[in-house]
Amino acid sequence: MTHPIQPPPDKSNFGVDTAQFTPGLYLVATPIGNAADITLRALALLSHADLVACEDSRVTGPLLKRYGIDTPLFPYHEHNAAKVRPQLIDKLKAGAVVALVSDAGTPLVNDPGYRLVRACIEEALPVTALPGASAVLAGLSLSGLPTDRFLYAGFPPPKQAARRKWLAELNSVQATLVLLESPQRLADSLADMAAVLGPREAAVARELTKKFEEVRRGSLAELAAHYAEAGAPKGEVTLAIAPPSEQPAASAADLDGALTEAMARLPLRQAVDEVAVLLSLSRKTVYARALELKDGKG
Repeated sequence: MTHPIQPPPDKSNFGVDTAQFTPGLYLVATPIGNAADITLRALALLSHADLVACEDSRVTGPLLKRYGIDTPLFPYHEHNAAKVRPQLIDKLKAGAVVALVSDAGTPLVNDPGYRLVRACIEEALPVTALPGASAVLAGLSLSGLPTDRFLYAGFPPPKQAARRKWLAELNSVQATLVLLESPQRLADSLADMAAVLGPREAAVARELTKKFEEVRRGSLAELAAHYAEAGAPKGEVTLAIAPPSEQPAASAADLDGALTEAMARLPLRQAVDEVAVLLSLSRKTVYARALELKDGKG
């Protein structure tokens, strides 16, 4: 028995019923590296939309061109968001279908998109998401670390003092930490993480979904040493860090060692705050011992 040959799906809708795309804001995930990692529904929406709000037309333009999509692009990024957001709201109120994309991955992660979503909610305008690629989830899933509870913390501060304070605030979080970091700061950040967070397992994922994808796993100290010697890696970096394990109470030697190291680089009060968080000790106890060490009564 022969079967009739089915015509290929109409490229303009990529085989998706576009009647579902009623007026509103659509948060559309785009590839994080491999251009094939985009859903048919995303392509159909991008083709059907009245405009695509994007961070950089030089990034989004080639992606649309690859799939034969010529929807107008509308720049929306951190530098023009306050000015452009009311214009987008006006277009949505007029019944437009607006797609919001980031340069790569899922919108609203490290971009000003959430303010546009809040504005839509305040105006009772429809908002929906077309899920897809995410460097955060890809890095977490490849890390081999617990995935039942995790905290995405964004980029660490670029300066060491601020970075160590920021890490100390995350030290007690009972979850896998997922961060992004620039390749140039990776070795220094890993060294600070080893000092502040202790001997935790971690994974550095780079060039996710691309030809030279790599995931390097080890302790924070091991990874810091590797990148200090090897130099800055190429490509975007996603870092996952294991949650704190159950550790016995800090010993007097642990306290003295941590205080000595912290006091060598920080003012006394900041050193006390950092060590108190690091070792889960009361600030009063840590401060008293810091004064003794400072006065040479160790």
